[in-house]
Amino acid sequence: MSDTREPDFVPAYLRLPPGALADRAERARRHLTDCDLCARYCRVDRTRGITGAVCRTGVRAVVSSLGPHMGEESCLTGWRGSGTVFFSWCNLRCVFCQNWPISWRGEGSAMEATELAAAMLRLQTMGCHNINLVSPSHVVAQVLDALVIAAGDGLRLPLVYNTGGYDSPEALDLLDGVVDIYMPDLKYGSSTLARRYSKVRDYAEVNRAAVCRMHAQVGDLVTGDDGIARRGLLVRHLVLPGGISGTPEVLKFLASEISTATFINLMDQYRPCYRADEYPELTRRLTAAEYRDALDTARDLGLTRLDPKADRSVLFAFRDG
Repeated sequence: MSDTREPDFVPAYLRLPPGALADRAERARRHLTDCDLCARYCRVDRTRGITGAVCRTGVRAVVSSLGPHMGEESCLTGWRGSGTVFFSWCNLRCVFCQNWPISWRGEGSAMEATELAAAMLRLQTMGCHNINLVSPSHVVAQVLDALVIAAGDGLRLPLVYNTGGYDSPEALDLLDGVVDIYMPDLKYGSSTLARRYSKVRDYAEVNRAAVCRMHAQVGDLVTGDDGIARRGLLVRHLVLPGGISGTPEVLKFLASEISTATFINLMDQYRPCYRADEYPELTRRLTAAEYRDALDTARDLGLTRLDPKADRSVLFAFRDG
């Protein structure tokens, strides 16, 4: 397939001064010796063959799969797909994770920077609209190393940082001016909920600080005339049954401290997975009424930039009861 990238678009990492991207990659590698590249701050020396305390990743990123993805938000998927790179392992431990073989067990193959760069370029050649880095918080250094190579060899696609939202300010500073589109989860309205269901102590505080930092870097989501995202913040929030995710608190934070123009995907697709059966409150799916309440709350707060799939899901995907 011929190269279909848009000639008039210049991604953030190509607008950096000469040598700046390579400098970021070098600085990120130094962080691996006393790792603070996610908010776990495990301080492990990952360059000595020791893996991160939770992410179980050393100096090489582990990749589960990659390819054009047609199931992302419409502004990312377009008509040619989002070029997803699914990284194995995760810095969270969500008990209901739908991708637990990847995030909990690390199924995948370790890649050198040259291999990851080649994969990015293949996704561009396949016509993907962007490079979508899924669960990248623990592989920021590895991504930057690969990006230096890929950009030098002709990568011209916007970079999407698709994260669970437990990101350190040290990592986000390295990504400033590199990432075009931040797509964090806001999983919970309180850290108490996060500790119970994702095994992390201070998620809400870290997550909100990270989202503020992301928005300061890229602003509200901007799309082209074709509806494809070019730059900005896109937030995901999975609505859990029984109000477990603290949806009103999450939406109030976005409206009051980020922007009422925030593009939000209020996700309705929760289903009990992995260890959810150990938690009685997680053993059922969402009801239509619960999801309508989430949509109504968002709109009441002035948050109207909702992913178009939201209203369709209410009409077609739910059964009350």
